[in-house]
Amino acid sequence: MIVTLAYGDNGLDVELPDDRTTVIEPRFLPGLPDEDGALKTAIRNPIGTRPLRQLVAAHQTVAISVCDITRPAPTRLMLPALLRELEHVPPEQVTILIATGTHRANTPDELDAMLGPGIAGRYPVVNHDAFDDANLKLAGETSDGVPILLNRRWVDADVRITAGFVEPHFFAGFSGGPKMVAPGLAGFATTMHLHNAARIGSPKATWGITEGNPVHDTVREIAAITGVDFTLDVTINRDRQITNAYAGNLLKVHAAACQASRQTVMQPVSRPFEVVVTTNSGYPLDQNLYQAVKGMSAAAQIVSEGGTIICAAECRDGVPEHGEYGRILREGKSPADMLRTIESATTTTHDQWQVQIQAKVQMRAEVLLKSSYLTPDQVRAAHLEPVEDVAKAVTAALTRYGPGARVCVLPEGPQTVPYLKT
Repeated sequence: MIVTLAYGDNGLDVELPDDRTTVIEPRFLPGLPDEDGALKTAIRNPIGTRPLRQLVAAHQTVAISVCDITRPAPTRLMLPALLRELEHVPPEQVTILIATGTHRANTPDELDAMLGPGIAGRYPVVNHDAFDDANLKLAGETSDGVPILLNRRWVDADVRITAGFVEPHFFAGFSGGPKMVAPGLAGFATTMHLHNAARIGSPKATWGITEGNPVHDTVREIAAITGVDFTLDVTINRDRQITNAYAGNLLKVHAAACQASRQTVMQPVSRPFEVVVTTNSGYPLDQNLYQAVKGMSAAAQIVSEGGTIICAAECRDGVPEHGEYGRILREGKSPADMLRTIESATTTTHDQWQVQIQAKVQMRAEVLLKSSYLTPDQVRAAHLEPVEDVAKAVTAALTRYGPGARVCVLPEGPQTVPYLKT
């Protein structure tokens, strides 16, 4: 069979043996026939609060948190829908905050593509900078002592709005909702607390779990303490079309969107596979190796102990060079060594969480990487094995495991979250 993997902009066709291959994809929902109309309806008929237009007075300041370029959120549809309900507020009083977390700032071209034409020229648009103390403000602390440092423009706004998309997340349970506040708009010190080794190492810090997940529990508490006045969350299909739209109260909206996502994305399997082929859902999600760890983590949920994961991620943005992920990988002697170092450290290092999850995956299975932009030496420096031809790598692995070995393919990577039925 020919399977098209989500890879870069154009995909990657791979030929695999019919009789030994299982393909697992999200349950496909067609996009809503009138996406703009659905967004308008959701915003004007919100869950658990008044319609947005009634919530905001003309003299008030507004901050809207939206996803950065690493997320395939349909912001160019969502943001205009929100702004139309805020036409009575002068544009200079409405700040659009790009929830970068600790990621790099988005370029002007990326902002135009993400937000829609004319938005950046009419409204103040700010890339959140977690490392700029002057633009952060302390907004209290959580019940377990995490300092709540957030973007000053967010904290000082009269009305705070989040606009995100919801999908399972490999350690926060689900994206969207309260994650648009922290770590999206959090200061570096806050993010280090949220991503420390103990939280990331919890068995409940995984796909699809929010309650009892120490990461999501703290994220949710931060959003509740600082206050979110209105939320717009959507789910999308593989074509990046909106399948559901919910607006209103942050926690009620997020719960509804999580339930919708869970029903389409999370897929049960009866037993593990010796070989799992995965992706990171194509561009922009597979723009670097750091992001591709999510695809590896999805595959690890159903790979046999000692099995093989083959990840196809384009990585046009490299490892990347910014952040500490690449340095930690280069300095580590092995996945086991990196895991020991991270779990025994008394402080949290930037990006160590991604290395921690990658190392845990590699303790379970070998990981091979197909990338069009990383050199073989760069891949090996990340403790992965480079492959040029995914089909040949699958054939070699199946041969090694014997005639009963099977391969599972996740063409959409972490847009599908498989799990073993108990």
